Amino acid sequence: MPPIYSATEPQRRIFVPRPAGTLPPAPPQQPDPPIYRELMRTWADRGRTLPGRHDPEWIRLAAPQVKHGQFSVPRDLLGDGR
Repeated sequence: MPPIYSATEPQRRIFVPRPAGTLPPAPPQQPDPPIYRELMRTWADRGRTLPGRHDPEWIRLAAPQVKHGQFSVPRDLLGDGR
């Protein structure tokens, strides 16, 4: 079995950082302040987009618009149907 490294080449040292240990638990999330909850309720009543909520209009507007005929079908140069 051939050696993996030559005895004449310099040895490489690999730095492996020491584990940082465990992180302290995150503090519990505080409920939204009443003024923020009221703002969210007002926006929802008016049909506006809410932060962190699914927005179908944004999905529709951000979707790529491909027009019929914009891209051509690749030609089958070999004639094998691929």
